[in-house]
Amino acid sequence: MNAGMTGLAEALTEYVRPGSFPVAVRMVKKGEALPARLKRPWQDLHNRVATCQAMAIARRYGWVLAVGREDLSCPLSAVVFGFRPKSEYYHQGRACAGMYTETTEAGIRAEAGVATFSEGEYEYILVAPLQRTAFEPDVIVVYGNPAQVLRLLSAALWKSGGRLTSSFGGRIDCSEEIIVPMRTGRCEVILPCHGDRIFAQTQDHEMAFSIPRDRAAEIVAGLAGTHKGGLRYPMPSFLRYTGTFPPQYANVAE
Repeated sequence: MNAGMTGLAEALTEYVRPGSFPVAVRMVKKGEALPARLKRPWQDLHNRVATCQAMAIARRYGWVLAVGREDLSCPLSAVVFGFRPKSEYYHQGRACAGMYTETTEAGIRAEAGVATFSEGEYEYILVAPLQRTAFEPDVIVVYGNPAQVLRLLSAALWKSGGRLTSSFGGRIDCSEEIIVPMRTGRCEVILPCHGDRIFAQTQDHEMAFSIPRDRAAEIVAGLAGTHKGGLRYPMPSFLRYTGTFPPQYANVAE
């Protein structure tokens, strides 16, 4: 792990304290070497997994995984990440209609809003806990509660000010976590989707935050700067006040 990623891992531990490992993600092109020590879900675990599931294995087990076409169980993820072609059924919005949208017309608009890779653009999704990363990641994804994500949001705005704008589709959050920040170069707030909560067992209280590799130094500086300015996690409570009690309590002291 290079110095920048080491610094980010240390800053996240010190200032954010996530309950699971931050996940380093790299999209691997055909012919690119994979790390020596990793697991392939179908070959080594005898299971096919959704992308969100692979992320959960990395952040909860601390394992390094390479997920390719033969490893993916989620048809939508396979299409979005370019491991399978987009069928007419997909283009017609029929994978959305009746579940997420009322009509196929609305489904077409929903699918059009999902960021995708081109077919064959990449061969593997490589995921690892940030602290064990032996590769240069494209994106780092941090799961946490809303207060922890707020801490990261403040860090992202430390240098630039303004506002961080993210968009939410309520489905296929793996695209929002990985593809969107890779395409835009911007940090993203992630609202984990239904599939993430079902298959990856992401909890009701959890959100996520994606950091493109080139933003890592800004997040480290932002976490340190906002900490110096008084922002904290866990969030401090104001407790220096005198409470009031029921009138009958006063009789106890008499």
